[in-house]
Amino acid sequence: MKKVFYALTAALLLSNMVTKAQNEPYFTAYPALTPDGQTVVFSFEGDLWKVPAAGGAASRLTAMPGDEINPKVSPDGKWLAFSSNQFGNYDVYLMPLNGGTVKQLTFHDAADEVDNWSWDSKSIYFTSGRYNMYTAYKVGINGGTATRLFDHYFNTIHNIAEAPNGELFFNDTWESKNFANRKRYKGAFNPDIQSWNPKTKSYKQYTDYKGKDFWATVDKNGNVFFASDEWNEEYNLYTFKAGKKTRLTDFKTAIKRPTVAADGNKIVFEKDYQLYLYDVATQKSEKIRIGISRNNILEKEQEFDVRASITAFDLSPDGKKIAFISRGELFVSDAEGKFVKKMERGASSTERAMEVKWLADNRTLLFNQTYKGYQNWFTLAADGKAAIKQLTKDNRNNRDIAFNKAGTQAVYLSGRDEVRMLDLKSLESRTVVKDEIWAFSNSSPSFSPNGEYLLFTAYRNFEQDIFVHHIKDNKTLNLTNTGVSEAAPAWSPDGKYIYFVSSRTKPSYPTGMQDAHVYRMALDEYDEPYRMDKFDELFTEKKEEKPEVKSTAKKDTTKTKTAEKKETKPVVITINTQNIMDRIELQGPSFGSQQGVEVLAKGDKTYMFFYSNHEGGIPGIYRTITEPFESSKTEKVTEGYGGLVEAGGKYYMLVRGVINKYNLEGNKLERLDIGFKFNRNLNEEFNQMFYETWAGLEENFYNETFHGVDWLKTQQHYAGYLPYLNNRSDLRILLNDMLGELNSSHLGFNSFGAEERKNLNYATNETGIIFSDTEPLKIARIVGKSNARHTGVDLKAGDVITMVNGIKVDKYTDRDAYFTMPSLGQEMTLTVDRGGKTITAKVHPQSSGTLRGNLYDEWIAKNRDRVKQLGNNRIAYTYMKNMGGGELENFLLDMVAQENNKEGIILDLRYNTGGNVHDEVLKFLAQRPYLQWKYRGGKMAPQSNFGPAAKPIVLLINEQSLSDAEMTAAGFKELKLGKIIGTETYRWIIFTSAKGLVDGSSYRLPSWGCYTLDGKNIESEGVSPDIYVKNTFTDRLEDKDPQLERAVAEILKDLKK
Repeated sequence: MKKVFYALTAALLLSNMVTKAQNEPYFTAYPALTPDGQTVVFSFEGDLWKVPAAGGAASRLTAMPGDEINPKVSPDGKWLAFSSNQFGNYDVYLMPLNGGTVKQLTFHDAADEVDNWSWDSKSIYFTSGRYNMYTAYKVGINGGTATRLFDHYFNTIHNIAEAPNGELFFNDTWESKNFANRKRYKGAFNPDIQSWNPKTKSYKQYTDYKGKDFWATVDKNGNVFFASDEWNEEYNLYTFKAGKKTRLTDFKTAIKRPTVAADGNKIVFEKDYQLYLYDVATQKSEKIRIGISRNNILEKEQEFDVRASITAFDLSPDGKKIAFISRGELFVSDAEGKFVKKMERGASSTERAMEVKWLADNRTLLFNQTYKGYQNWFTLAADGKAAIKQLTKDNRNNRDIAFNKAGTQAVYLSGRDEVRMLDLKSLESRTVVKDEIWAFSNSSPSFSPNGEYLLFTAYRNFEQDIFVHHIKDNKTLNLTNTGVSEAAPAWSPDGKYIYFVSSRTKPSYPTGMQDAHVYRMALDEYDEPYRMDKFDELFTEKKEEKPEVKSTAKKDTTKTKTAEKKETKPVVITINTQNIMDRIELQGPSFGSQQGVEVLAKGDKTYMFFYSNHEGGIPGIYRTITEPFESSKTEKVTEGYGGLVEAGGKYYMLVRGVINKYNLEGNKLERLDIGFKFNRNLNEEFNQMFYETWAGLEENFYNETFHGVDWLKTQQHYAGYLPYLNNRSDLRILLNDMLGELNSSHLGFNSFGAEERKNLNYATNETGIIFSDTEPLKIARIVGKSNARHTGVDLKAGDVITMVNGIKVDKYTDRDAYFTMPSLGQEMTLTVDRGGKTITAKVHPQSSGTLRGNLYDEWIAKNRDRVKQLGNNRIAYTYMKNMGGGELENFLLDMVAQENNKEGIILDLRYNTGGNVHDEVLKFLAQRPYLQWKYRGGKMAPQSNFGPAAKPIVLLINEQSLSDAEMTAAGFKELKLGKIIGTETYRWIIFTSAKGLVDGSSYRLPSWGCYTLDGKNIESEGVSPDIYVKNTFTDRLEDKDPQLERAVAEILKDLKK
């Protein structure tokens, strides 16, 4: 009996252990310790919890709307500070650690993220983007207006940790905040452990490793702990011993956010999405075993509706049925959309369907859906009475399918480099062309009207050329080969023309197709029809048809159909390449921008459908009708984007997620009111999105070796955490961590779901007033270009705000509480005290983002004034915030205004966040005078009008010059246009695009690497200056700019030569 009892007990214990292992929570985050190291506070499923540091049952501390993050316990153990986004943005909140009323401390609409406490437990440090990208602030536990700790627009201080002596440890780079998930970065913008003592005005840099040292945390004895990837390129725990950087852990996977207890005995951190505790005395780490009630809502079915959310469709050949896709699900209905059935896809029902076609039997669907993340082809009986059949199992995306007119063959693209054909009878595929197709950003292939040729595009020097491939002869011909893109080709139904979209004289990369129009290329030297032929037809007598004799004999329908077919004139295609480029003519509008072409014919009329924004810049679907002896006519079909399908003489069009019947003659749409509800759950959807994102990177990432990472092994590692996802936030963390393994720029997964929407959102009504640091209601100055600077707004430095919109303000209340409202107002009334006199002023509020832009412009203006003063007004200064079209325009306007009147030029690309206009900037700077001219009696003038390359030019760069700024710097150096001064650039340059996922989420695809002429990867090496000058933290704090001063000095030196 004892043996049975012991066996049962052992079994129960084992069962409990298994259950505990299965129920252990993952994605527990943002841990903090009580001062004695005995209790851990952390965030889980958006709420704050606490648990004994030794492990055990966790208890919930908060249950607010939104997410609570960054909990920090005060050194005296009484208070818990944290950030919550219950009102749309993160604000700082305070509550007693042992329970009580939650108090909101900050009210600005920027993200206020708690960092740490002061040692007297009276103040909370936090990071906020109120007046720049972000920097450090401090707010008292009793509330009031927060104080900014560090001046200068580009002092982006965060991860503040106060030492007992008042020293503030911090980081200041993107790699320690925006991209902390990026592994193995080595470069000039790496984070180091730094400190500033506001009492002694003393700055220290504790580490100079070129990798990542960040997340400093300090105990009551002044011991500093932090994370570093120096040992094995994974974040491990480090400290300083006798001033020397010393590693404390040897994990093979990274830790996150270490936090030391005030007493210094324990350190808590995240690792593998769970919490670990490091014992300082024993130097050992253990996972904290947490018992918690998990609210697993992801597996709960949610209801969706196909209404206005259809992404692809097809009409059956008999015109009686529609197949369509909505949110990755496949549906079939009658042609009116009244009777809808969701197709069951068996074990693959969780995969994402994207394209669908009807086969000629009117009973079978051909569609693609994801398989291991990649799009592959499947067939399915449209009545749902036969099992799904998989046709391809490729580790590449099979997509963009089109049928020949007979419905016997299909053509599609596969991966980066294949054009394939699919026999629609045997359902077998074969590769017919291998070329540089690209796995996205490509045009769709198609057949010639007679089915003899394939029409597709392939890339040459980043630009699409139009190719035709003769199927029988297996010969491929490049029809364009121009050096610019000819995209979206479509064959005319009579086989005489190929329509396409092009800018004709402008490459489409890197800026995209600018002002593209629709053209057609005549494949032979066709003549126009003659009017006299039509006149002569008026007098041509037609033979009288004999009356039909009725017969009782059975009619041979086969012979009749054959006879009808013989009467149809076959399409004959002739391709005469001699002077073919001279036979290109514009079709449709000559202004605006057009894209996407579909061509069909009915009778003598040819209908060309395309997208255009030529009417007021609003995108819409248009058509141009051409017919013999008539002028072509362009007319609007509808606003928005869509696709046209024809079958059995019927036309349907998809516009903004809605299928419409389309009356070709009347040019009218009749909306099909398809409303059908179906269920999906986010758990399955998130799993599918994970694999599709991984596959997208596998197929398109620019570097064939994935920066030395085993990408499949990486997928397998992170996929192990999919069962533990609790919400969309966890998915964002998981996918961004996986992408971070690539040590790559221009990566990211973005997602926002309806379940995350906040009922309440607030906006801070800024005015352009900068207030005093010591007197929170006193105006220190008015920002240039801001609304408060406008003529007639009676506000001045020294004024003290007494009322906002008639409400009396309290200097002990957070000032932002008076300016933050449910929305941005149209106007605001401020009452101020001006030396004892009451003044009322009206001002139009502006967003906090606009104010940040005004402050950025102030910094630029200050630089321009500094150059003017130091350079005796001899040097032109121009600054570009980014490399976008707007900043290119500003650069050119600067040059037009200054270049002719100055003797030297400074182009400042520091802090530039990239874009794609490097070529235009370099072309302008490379201009030199090549002759001169004059009017009689006038002065000689140069040609070209601008000749900057004949003058001294300095390009300023720094560790935050990234992306296209690095392309510009590399080109500037190669073209020897002048001197480069500053520091090495960020190493953040891969041209990128994005791909959408089933729920509207997206991920970035850095697919185009950038290299110097001698083959150096700029992403790996950056661009080095000719003259190294670094602006330090203290330079910025003291408003010094050694880089700019050196640039002026170098130009003045050159002007003396």
